[in-house]
Amino acid sequence: MKKTMTSLLLLPAMVFLSFTMKDPLPLGSVVPKADNKLKDISGKEVTLNEAKKENGLLVMFSCNTCPVVINNQTRTREICQFASKQNIGVVLLNSNEANRKSSESLAAMQEYAKGQGYNWYYAEDKNNELADAFGATRTPECFLFDKNGKLVYHGAIDDSPSDAAGVTRVHLKEAMNEVVSGKEVSVKQSRSVGCSIKRIS
Repeated sequence: MKKTMTSLLLLPAMVFLSFTMKDPLPLGSVVPKADNKLKDISGKEVTLNEAKKENGLLVMFSCNTCPVVINNQTRTREICQFASKQNIGVVLLNSNEANRKSSESLAAMQEYAKGQGYNWYYAEDKNNELADAFGATRTPECFLFDKNGKLVYHGAIDDSPSDAAGVTRVHLKEAMNEVVSGKEVSVKQSRSVGCSIKRIS
């Protein structure tokens, strides 16, 4: 009887989670909400469609404060610079709406980006709309789209997010090289490690 009661009490929570948590965007999907206007640190608005370049688009969910993002700062800069050189558009999205009035405000984003030397888009994701559409749950979490706007890679920057010294393969870089050369991406998914996106409850 106790077991049955416990199961019944857990049921509403399970139902709630099933409606609030979304599966990650499937490989082969087109860029979701590509025409949503996003406020960039420049103060201007941009859409993912506008950010996309000839060879594709990299969307990375990121933030200012997550220890894993901070631990990956150098790798983030390097991969975004590499994408830009490969004529792949770059957009970093900050979906931490629960902290928007404090550590993840636009002003805080501007200060963080300046300190990191960002010269690509770093934009607010209002009401977690894009995070929800992508099924993104962590920072950092990467989605690479090819020139046709199809998702070809989802996951971490490399195979050792917690320890730069342990990296043996930079999955995202290899995926970009394959996309640009017209090859099929060999490693299409990897496990993202990071902080949970702070959605509005």
